[in-house]
Amino acid sequence: MASRFDKDLTALRQELSGGVVTRDDSGYEAARSIWNGVIERRPAVIACCTSAADVAAAVRFARQSDLEIAIRGGGHNFAGHALCDGGLMIHLGQLNGVSVDPAARRATCGGGATWGDIDAVTQQYGLATPGGFVSHTGVAGLTLGGGIGWLTKKAGLSCDNLLSAEVVTADGRIVRASHDENADLFWALRGGGGNFGVVTSFEFALHEVGPTIQMGLFFFDPAEGQAALRFSRDFIKTLAEDTTGFLGIGLSAPPEPFVPPEHHLKPGHALVVIGFGSAGCHAEAVAPIRDAGRPLFELVTPMPFAALQQMFNGSAPWGALAYEKSLYLDSLSDDAIAVIDRHAVDHKSPLSFAPTFMLDGRYREVADEDTAFGGRRSAGIVFNLSAVAPEPERDVYEHDRAWVRRFWEAMRPHGSNTGGYVNFMTEAEDARVRTSYGAEKYARLARIKRDWDPDNVFHLNANIRPA
Repeated sequence: MASRFDKDLTALRQELSGGVVTRDDSGYEAARSIWNGVIERRPAVIACCTSAADVAAAVRFARQSDLEIAIRGGGHNFAGHALCDGGLMIHLGQLNGVSVDPAARRATCGGGATWGDIDAVTQQYGLATPGGFVSHTGVAGLTLGGGIGWLTKKAGLSCDNLLSAEVVTADGRIVRASHDENADLFWALRGGGGNFGVVTSFEFALHEVGPTIQMGLFFFDPAEGQAALRFSRDFIKTLAEDTTGFLGIGLSAPPEPFVPPEHHLKPGHALVVIGFGSAGCHAEAVAPIRDAGRPLFELVTPMPFAALQQMFNGSAPWGALAYEKSLYLDSLSDDAIAVIDRHAVDHKSPLSFAPTFMLDGRYREVADEDTAFGGRRSAGIVFNLSAVAPEPERDVYEHDRAWVRRFWEAMRPHGSNTGGYVNFMTEAEDARVRTSYGAEKYARLARIKRDWDPDNVFHLNANIRPA
């Protein structure tokens, strides 16, 4: 005789248009695949959802069957929150459609879309919304945690550009959240992570970007690291509104034709300057870099905005072994630079480095209380330490994970918020999450969590406990 669980599972198979996968099915391994190869968990059931109704049915099934719920958007989270052992994975991969209203400058995408999916459609109209630095990152996870990217100075965070969302709640309802509808939920979605429901649709504001932008990459010898980083820090502050800077600290030189062969895979420091205006303005902007120092090599070129969004994809191959930590800095002080100089190139994998994001421009024009985003809106820096190694190289991964921890500890005295950015947490312990948001914002999030998910059904994330 079939058990109650088997009967409910059969009913779920009949109800879901996207299908259900279990451990006995041939597509199970592919369906449970996520980006971080370190994470090894095996859900009992994978619900492949193609609509909000599918997601609602999956949530109800999981709650009836007392199954833990994991939500997979892009599957790119370092901590592997998309996977659970013995529970239900809600797989949104098929829910990845994108539509654009170019006249209204709005885009709508499914909860399983990646930034590559969005860029492919929006760039047909010379439009974009702030995304991340790796194009196969999921829109959902990045946006719900904040969303730092190339357009942060020009247009703010991903969550700042969110206009509305369709959400499946913990009790299986489908609701809309915006400034005018379920405003408390909408506030929490913009930075509070995946704590409040399964977002099945995002609506974003778009901005005129591309299709061609100007890119300048300047690579410095680590022997001149302190001088190069002090110059880069001061130089980035001088850039105009339509030009943004990024630091790839400890970045290994790619084995590309523009890199002299003797520097291939050698670590150093990269200053990347992106211009969204004319080639002439960008050439004028980067001229002081050559005047002030001697980069080992450089690449200054126009490129498609979509290609810029993919530029660091090679540093994040699918299935890599990965670990990261981060913290916020008020500034890149001389003392912090001295610490960086001692640690930056001590990793073994050419994929490991310290991506350093400058937070300025439009980012600062949003008030701290306007969104749930954990970082303060004063100008500052997110200092990220990323250990990434190819799957077979377990010993290299272990070495670089230790490097991240050692480096992070050395940087702690210089941090303004050592909780770090919630999207850069491999280990999202309660104390770290509380520190990231701060006491006042965490308390407000906890009250909203109590209203929308009092049983903490959605807890595989940088978790906020219900008040």
